[in-house]
Amino acid sequence: MTIKQRYEAIIAYFQQSMPVAESELNYENPFQLLVAVILSAQCTDKRVNLTTPALFEAYPSAEAMAEATAEEIFPYIRSISYPNNKARHLAAMARMLVAEFGGEVPSDLKELQRLPGVGRKTANVIGAVIWQQEVMPVDTHVFRVSARIGLTRGAKTPLQTELQLGRHIPSHLLPIAHHWLILHGRYVCTARSPKCAKCGIQAWCSYFSKQKAEK
Repeated sequence: MTIKQRYEAIIAYFQQSMPVAESELNYENPFQLLVAVILSAQCTDKRVNLTTPALFEAYPSAEAMAEATAEEIFPYIRSISYPNNKARHLAAMARMLVAEFGGEVPSDLKELQRLPGVGRKTANVIGAVIWQQEVMPVDTHVFRVSARIGLTRGAKTPLQTELQLGRHIPSHLLPIAHHWLILHGRYVCTARSPKCAKCGIQAWCSYFSKQKAEK
């Protein structure tokens, strides 16, 4: 099986089995999604969704959050991983949004990455989810799953994974492909015990074929 055949088969499977694939973070506007994605670093979406309702009630806009200190934000996110750093990032991010962008989340990915707490992955998530930009955000699920099933080869960093996926996945499908891989990794191709028996891409998965050959 060639890499081209593997991509075509896996993409076709997801298009049929998961025609709608979206972020599982709860948000109502770009600002809320940006906050949620910053909080989601090394934390589960479930935990973030339990945390953000009270946070958004207290700080419903960039302008409101810009008036808060990190110390004031911290109690709302104390259950999130790395709450001290994230509280500082949120306070500084909101201040920059207000000062330089009129409180609006910029659609330019380079401008987004200037914001405190926003790296390439976070910027790509905002671009893909809010504006359907043709980018491939790579989180731990995308990194792991794409390597395990054989979509990437020898990728050592998220950027290398992003570039390999971008070469083979049609650009207009990148925003939804990001969700396909995340959801597949979250519910089927899990980190410790992948559910290969119930997986729909067995026939094209390099991991499954290796496991089968070793038995």
